[in-house]
Amino acid sequence: MKINVLGAGCASCKNLFELTKTAVAEMGIKAEVEYSDDISKIIALGIMQAPVLVIDGKPVLVGGTENINKLKEIISKGSEAVLTGEKPGCDCGGKCC
Repeated sequence: MKINVLGAGCASCKNLFELTKTAVAEMGIKAEVEYSDDISKIIALGIMQAPVLVIDGKPVLVGGTENINKLKEIISKGSEAVLTGEKPGCDCGGKCC
């Protein structure tokens, strides 16, 4: 499993990266966890918000999270947890972005 955190170098992006590394370690899974602040990678996914959690090339989370249990749940689903139109923490169903 390959996990990428794509961000802009902000505190939220770096926090998601650190939280992701912690979640992977606590779960005891073998996964590469990398961070990139190359904005063009986010744009190439058709996303205009950071940070983005990408598992095996598929975006699964947009925006940061402080909830490590939610993050573990997303990671455990792996690349099957494909991002829907709804943004985490938002009730708009993807209409605001």
